[in-house]
Amino acid sequence: MQKKEVTAEDLAKNQREISISEFFLKNKHLLGFDNPRKALLTTIKEAVDNSLDACEEARILPEIKVEVNDIQNDRFEVVVEDNGPGIVKEQIPRIFGKLLYGSKFHRLRCSRGQQGIGISAAAMYGQLTTGKPISITSKTGNNKPSHYYELHIDTKKNEPEVTKDEVNGWEKDHGTRIKIILEAKYLKGKQGIDEYLKQTAIVNPHLHLIYKNPEKELLEFPRVTNELPKEPKEIKPHPYGVELGILIKMLQDTKASTIQSFLQNDFCRVSANVAKEICEKAGVYEKSKPSRIAKEEAENLFNAVKKVRIIAPPTDSVTSIGEDLILKGLKKEIEADFYAAATRPPSVYRGFPFIVEAGIAYGGSIEKDDLVRVLRFANRVPLQYEQSSCATTKSIITTSWKNYGMSQSRGALPLGPAVILIHIASVWVPFTSESKEAIASYPEITKEIRLALQEVGRRLGGYIRKNVRAREQMERAGLFEKYIPELASSLSNLTGDKKEEIESNLLAILKKGIPELEKNGQIEE
Repeated sequence: MQKKEVTAEDLAKNQREISISEFFLKNKHLLGFDNPRKALLTTIKEAVDNSLDACEEARILPEIKVEVNDIQNDRFEVVVEDNGPGIVKEQIPRIFGKLLYGSKFHRLRCSRGQQGIGISAAAMYGQLTTGKPISITSKTGNNKPSHYYELHIDTKKNEPEVTKDEVNGWEKDHGTRIKIILEAKYLKGKQGIDEYLKQTAIVNPHLHLIYKNPEKELLEFPRVTNELPKEPKEIKPHPYGVELGILIKMLQDTKASTIQSFLQNDFCRVSANVAKEICEKAGVYEKSKPSRIAKEEAENLFNAVKKVRIIAPPTDSVTSIGEDLILKGLKKEIEADFYAAATRPPSVYRGFPFIVEAGIAYGGSIEKDDLVRVLRFANRVPLQYEQSSCATTKSIITTSWKNYGMSQSRGALPLGPAVILIHIASVWVPFTSESKEAIASYPEITKEIRLALQEVGRRLGGYIRKNVRAREQMERAGLFEKYIPELASSLSNLTGDKKEEIESNLLAILKKGIPELEKNGQIEE
């Protein structure tokens, strides 16, 4: 029987619009829900990141409680509570029940969340795996009511479905508490939630975190400073960081009446003279209306920007942790003999300002016969997956650690008792995927990472030369001294000289080198 030919009309009947929720429902790995273990980590990560951002924006020292309860059959209840400013009633359903809804996507300012996907994706994953709604309690002030919601996500419409909306008697002055039930697996280790929270405490020294894990262990991470991070300022886009399609859209949406005022008001670092120069090089009349600019003229403007020297964007939109607080964070959570930290001056990639910081802990209780442990962070958030594809790891591998007294094979991480920390802060971190686990290798970024690593590496090298190598020489000298009597006896039998005289000479030679080490400052008292 001859098969019926399929026509364009037949194909058209099967075509329909796909909502963003439906897309991510079928591609949940893009958001960090690859497997049950990672799903648990991603859920907690998104909730804690939101809490930290909210507290810092409201200038509140964060107090966060995380509780993970093993219900049964690989089902876990995740509860995250903060003391932040709370969420106004009308916004609660949209924030937790609508993907791509938030306040940070269009804002150029250093923050953990950017895309308005994370926490609603966690709610959707819980709904998918258990059918349970996300529960939210939020209160915006001491004398204001606390609102309790339970909701699902309508994945076809990408809209919240509220199943419960009531006022409850939450006694907290202000804050937000969420509960998500999901299918997951709890395992300890370098990629587990215990390690994520420990690393979060290292790079957020102003955070007081209380964590109860599924094994009913209560872990507390006290803050080591009462000083909040410096508040980053929002900036306008820089001309060097805008692509042609975005420029065309900005021309259509601007409220400016002329091209010159558009360039001055809608971008940062564009003065009247710079705007005029761009227009001249593009062959565009500076008094033209932006809405009437043709695509060809927009492309001329885009190309002209590249030919004009424009000052780098302001860097007060990004905030560093700072060398002192990196050291305090490392010392609080990692037992070592030596610590060093470095914060690089702000730099720019594609018109986006960024800062790179590095820290290192060496010796102590750190494993000696293994590759160094790498702690990667972006805007104070730990990155625990995709380590090999991250710009930070690649930069560590291409740094010559042999110059600083550590063993290293070609194309590999250095070997030794060390923990290396890398933090990048930016208004727009260039992640390699939506799961936000690895940083893209832009040349400007990898250069700054290497410079930061070299700075802490030089300090480590000085410490190793002064202490570790001298200590190793002393240990070898002690071992040699132990066998001097036996060596002297053998030499006496061979030469006929007195054993006591040979032994005395060998001890004199050995001890002659020890004052030499002390004299050169290689041995600390």
